[in-house]
Amino acid sequence: MRTYGLVIIGDEILRGKRPDRHLAKFIEMLAARGLHLSWAEYLGDERPRLIETFRRTLASNDVVFSCGGIGVTPDDHTRQAAAAAAGVPLELNPEAEREIRARMAEIGEPVTPARLELGTVPQGSRIIPNPFNRIPGFSYRDHHFLPGFPQMAWPMAEWVLDTYYADDFRQGAEAEAAILVWEGLEGRMLELMRQTEADFPGVTVFSLPFLGSETMRRHVELGVRGAPDQVAQAIEALKAGVAALGYRFDIKT
Repeated sequence: MRTYGLVIIGDEILRGKRPDRHLAKFIEMLAARGLHLSWAEYLGDERPRLIETFRRTLASNDVVFSCGGIGVTPDDHTRQAAAAAAGVPLELNPEAEREIRARMAEIGEPVTPARLELGTVPQGSRIIPNPFNRIPGFSYRDHHFLPGFPQMAWPMAEWVLDTYYADDFRQGAEAEAAILVWEGLEGRMLELMRQTEADFPGVTVFSLPFLGSETMRRHVELGVRGAPDQVAQAIEALKAGVAALGYRFDIKT
């Protein structure tokens, strides 16, 4: 099954001028389709670093969404970096050109070389329609390049998912179950966690310590995620093991 990654680009995010909203939204839209992110990276507007990143991700089998940097101002480098990483030239995509010309006609603006530059993409790319203003994004293989603006990027990403990856939806159905181990110490439960993963190869054990607050005492959220049939058995094994260690616990709801 394919894995999914996210690249979020922009000095404005890394320097605190704007908060990132993409990561939480991509987690949400993938989860709605039974998918999840395997990784995410934040990058500034540095062409050499972008080239290096896309060269690495293009060599993988991941589906990658990239948000930001596909404009034509001096701090936009994503299109050029993607082309350099792929080893292909930029070219004006005919479909993109039609969309740009149509948009300029709608708003009564001239079609200038700078505006047509918005339609230059790595050779061999496909266009991603933009329902907000018709200025498209582009896909190169399983990499999908979107604007940084959420109101554009999010519906464009959903279009990509529904158009190209519907066969992936809910294929790797996952379940999750957890308990709250009151006053638990991870070190005392480590062997239990390792044994549970060994006994149930289809699950991953996770442990999230909470140091305590005015409203909730110290605990460890201990749980499993993975194949639904194994999760139900694995959480029972964890419950029994935690009880054997003398801990009290509650089911996490």
